[in-house]
Amino acid sequence: MRQSPAVRRLVSETDAVPRRLVLPLFVREGLAEPVPIGSMPGVVQHTMDSLRRAATDAAEVGVGGVMLFGVPAVRDAQGSGADDPNGILNLATTALAQEVGDALVVQTDLCLDEFTDHGHCGVLAPDGTVDNDASLERYASMALAQARAGSAMLGLSGMMDGQVGHVRAALDAEGFTDTLILAYSAKYAGAFYGPFREAVDSQLKGDRRTYQMDPGNAREGVREALLDVDEGADVVMVKPALPYLDVLAEVRASVDVPVWAYQVSGEYAMVEAAAANGWIDRRGAILESLTAIRRAGADVILTYWAAEAARWLSPGR
Repeated sequence: MRQSPAVRRLVSETDAVPRRLVLPLFVREGLAEPVPIGSMPGVVQHTMDSLRRAATDAAEVGVGGVMLFGVPAVRDAQGSGADDPNGILNLATTALAQEVGDALVVQTDLCLDEFTDHGHCGVLAPDGTVDNDASLERYASMALAQARAGSAMLGLSGMMDGQVGHVRAALDAEGFTDTLILAYSAKYAGAFYGPFREAVDSQLKGDRRTYQMDPGNAREGVREALLDVDEGADVVMVKPALPYLDVLAEVRASVDVPVWAYQVSGEYAMVEAAAANGWIDRRGAILESLTAIRRAGADVILTYWAAEAARWLSPGR
């Protein structure tokens, strides 16, 4: 069963194919040229033009979707740029929906953290804590703005209680019954997000442990996924991926909707750093990590290597 590459390929139980990969992309307001992200070699903050080129390239190599993150020039306590029709994320969504919306799924991050001057995923109460219910109202407004801009799938990543049901009701009331909801159901407050915070120029001071999950809790991750499915989630997510493969497997066994995983910035940066130092084989480590995430139960993987891996996985395209 292992005697040759052809036999091994024929009997392989798990594979990572381009259509099961989603490419996260950052677009920053006011740029004249793309800006490299120091902690994520090969990843940039895009201009609108370079964003279009990156999305077109992803479509051409067979990637299944792109997930957009906006980096505004101005932030405030309410994250006003998030639901501004002329805000950077919504403008970029419209541009990509028109450019590649028939070739792959244009998705948008639905969270306030990139847009607030305090860096939290919701609005703050007078005592400085995150106000869950007030944040839900902002999420509903963001959802409508993103749906109007052309997003096919909204990535609810804020981890507010009741966010899926609240957003689903707002979308349905305005006629966006076909707009999909990707619920970041088990999003852990861990140590693997540092490079992402550079990528979005996060203003966060402190942490998000009062609303994101404790890394020690697996059963809670399953419970959160089941709640989101009950509220109307079309897809549920586990994030990060590799440190939480056990949670991913348990969620996959517990729900009957697609389960996705996000191979986050810290996972990306570790492989790139080790490979740059000659400590590991870069291509082998990337493909092995994607296979591991698929083997644990992910139907789709968000990964910054999506376009590059797609070329490796589909030679001759």
